[in-house]
Amino acid sequence: MMAVMGMMTIFAIGLLAVAPSIQHEVQREKELEAIRRGEEVAEAIRQYVVFYNGQRLPESMDDLLEGLPQGTKKRQILRASAAVDPLSEDGKWRLIKVDPQLIARFAKRVQDHNNGVLPSNPSPLFNRYTVVIVNSVDTGIEDEVDEDFDVVTDNQPFIGVASQSRATSIINYYSIERHSSWIFTPLFRGQSSFGGPSNPSTAPPVRPGIPRQE
Repeated sequence: MMAVMGMMTIFAIGLLAVAPSIQHEVQREKELEAIRRGEEVAEAIRQYVVFYNGQRLPESMDDLLEGLPQGTKKRQILRASAAVDPLSEDGKWRLIKVDPQLIARFAKRVQDHNNGVLPSNPSPLFNRYTVVIVNSVDTGIEDEVDEDFDVVTDNQPFIGVASQSRATSIINYYSIERHSSWIFTPLFRGQSSFGGPSNPSTAPPVRPGIPRQE
């Protein structure tokens, strides 16, 4: 009996020792999945804006989930799973409206991450949303931490999404270490969302603006 109790004690100690690393890995996988889904939403927004020739923005995730007209049917542009934020308690993405100050801060982070180069927009249709933003970046807008924000998850024209989670991240997305500051938008897409060289063992199999295919 004593031997069994001793083995159980050793086993329990071993579990306690590996628990932090397991928790770290679980959180890392959740963040990777959030980035994958967020990039899919960004690509869906791009397709939506291009389809409507820049005259219309989606106002809810349902607009993206419904797809776009294609003949007598609908063309799917967003998977249902991508409409769920794995980092938010209620699973809802925070909708990012066309706010020059907010998006300019994100653009500055992308610019700094890309060695001072702000990537061009994927389509001239987005220029109407970026002229003021670029001017804000060029005039040296302060890189504030996005701690206080309104959580809007529906009924708002949006150009991107972000998590409701205010937690510090394990993964750096465009060198940003806070979930709520990760903005997934078709604007200002860099070549890589992670610092350093691409490494399949540490980075997700996606690039900004290109959704993972299943």
